[in-house]
Amino acid sequence: MISSAACLLYTQDPELVRRTRAFLRSRAALRHVDRADRLDPVLQQNSPALLLLDLRSHGSRDLIAQLKAEWPDVLIIALGTPRSEPLRDAEQTSIYAAEDVNLERRPFQALIARALEHLRVLEDNRALRAGASNALVPAGRRELESVSEATGGAMLPLLRFPRVFRRFENMDLLVNNVVESLADAAMVTRVGMFSRRREEEGFRLRAGLRCLPESYELEYHPRDPLVGWLERNADLVCRSHLPQTRDYAERELLRRALDTVGAEVIVPLHSRGRISGWLFFGHRLAGQTFDYQGLEALMILGDHVATVLENASLHEEVTLQKTLAETLLTAIPPGIIASDEDAIVRWCNPTAESILGIKLAEVLNQPIEFAGSRIASALRETLTSMNQLPAQQWIDPKTRRSLSVQTRRLIHQHKPLGAVAVIQDLTPEESLRQKQELMDRAAFWTDLAASMSHEVRNPLVAIKTFAQLLPERFDDADFRRDFNEIVVQEIDRLDLIITQINNFAHPPELVFKSLDLRAPMKKAVELVRARHARNGFSIETTLPDDLPRVVGDETALAEAFAHLVANAAEATHGRSRGRITFSARLVREGDHTSGVVVTVRDNGTGISADLKDKIFSPFCTTKARGMGLGLPIVKRTVFDHNGRVDVESNPHGTSVNVLLPVVENGA
Repeated sequence: MISSAACLLYTQDPELVRRTRAFLRSRAALRHVDRADRLDPVLQQNSPALLLLDLRSHGSRDLIAQLKAEWPDVLIIALGTPRSEPLRDAEQTSIYAAEDVNLERRPFQALIARALEHLRVLEDNRALRAGASNALVPAGRRELESVSEATGGAMLPLLRFPRVFRRFENMDLLVNNVVESLADAAMVTRVGMFSRRREEEGFRLRAGLRCLPESYELEYHPRDPLVGWLERNADLVCRSHLPQTRDYAERELLRRALDTVGAEVIVPLHSRGRISGWLFFGHRLAGQTFDYQGLEALMILGDHVATVLENASLHEEVTLQKTLAETLLTAIPPGIIASDEDAIVRWCNPTAESILGIKLAEVLNQPIEFAGSRIASALRETLTSMNQLPAQQWIDPKTRRSLSVQTRRLIHQHKPLGAVAVIQDLTPEESLRQKQELMDRAAFWTDLAASMSHEVRNPLVAIKTFAQLLPERFDDADFRRDFNEIVVQEIDRLDLIITQINNFAHPPELVFKSLDLRAPMKKAVELVRARHARNGFSIETTLPDDLPRVVGDETALAEAFAHLVANAAEATHGRSRGRITFSARLVREGDHTSGVVVTVRDNGTGISADLKDKIFSPFCTTKARGMGLGLPIVKRTVFDHNGRVDVESNPHGTSVNVLLPVVENGA
């Protein structure tokens, strides 16, 4: 129960302080004293104690004899320069140890551990002697002493302590005012308050009147023995009552707590069923001791202070949350305007003022129509509607901004408070979108012109060459046969190019119906085999029998799957072990099936990194012949079916996954 002995360091060397704190971080709390005149008050606060004495400090050699005479319970370890005269003199005295000031970590920690253990043994012996002497005192005498202490003294003037503090804006100022009021009400020489700002922090002296300077360096962690005692007993500590405490360890703990801050009484503070701190009081101004009525009055004062601090803490927390909320609502990009149940404007942020062209001072506490007719209509409709309304979009007539407004009811614990409108200014996005559309359109025509010039020029060159040779070789039957075949073939090629562009620009209208996904998948394989029969590819299909039905256009899906399989065939063409897999599998979310994934995978060379982001753009192709419209058609078809297409590629192959939603309840 006794808290570990204090470890003090007397030195003017900041490096020694830093090194010692690091060495003792997990073993003992270190208190630093840098002035000889402060050493005696600190020892009064922390006796018995372990004192590390830097022999290089001012007056350290004279301090040893003085300390041994005045503080026999203090264990002294002298630290000095090896082979120096002060260290040799210290070794001749009867102190606990004299060591090198530059002692290494492990030997230093071992030395401190032995010293603290030595102090603990001394404390145990003292406890045994105290227990024996306490047993010799008759019970009647102890009771008589207790009664004698309770005589005399008047009730503390509690009316001098203000029961309500109205200034909660500054917590530090409030605590200082409380301490000053306590000193006046209790008529004591010294008052202090220990508390903590946050749950994870320790208890520190928040405010004090005529407190010892060293008291401000103290910190009690939540698991400190003193905190635990106050938590369990919920009772005050009075120096005059300590002899009545039978347990020596408990009595020594409380005595040290009083000595550490130079107090006569410690009063615990409780908040929400837990210890929130404590007050300590010094001697009374008139020199009287605290009688039982006075101690009871101090407990009542403690209850008042705990209530004031709890209310102040709650007020501070609410104020902080309110400030954060208002700052957040003011800083966020969307505009926000709120009204109560009567459609009266109660708040709006600066963004809403800028977007709507209004001023808060002019619309606050006014009907919502002051903010604009469209906003008013949206909010009033929200106030009268039981359902969530969709977002509305319009061009504001005053500012010519493109606005999107989403309205919501404000409800707290089933009690309606009003409505709020979240306003998005879409003007910059619209401008950016229009610029992007112009750029995309320009890029489209540029790509189209480049692709057309490449694809059309080749057939035209062949036709032109044969047309130029026709007058000279008209009588050559073989030439006329080749002319007929090649010209017709190139014209068909030109017609196919025009057809592809026309189909891409004007896709046929889709006819959606419930269908078995295996049908378009099988049809896609047949289409690719017919178009690429000379490539001689092989394909492995995996089509489970339990695939759910989807809603789609069978022809469009078959054409999209055919493009994917054809690309896989092109990627594996010429490879000795080219492999293409065409499969489908279910996608489950919990207990129900949400979709079907169709996967086309090949073991080709993959897609280069510079083309991966462009493969779904029209006219992007690496083939010698082709318009680069296959994958754009796939993406558009999948999008029209409310699906998603993902591509994964590496140097070892490419995998394309098409996710399609399933029909609910098999309808």
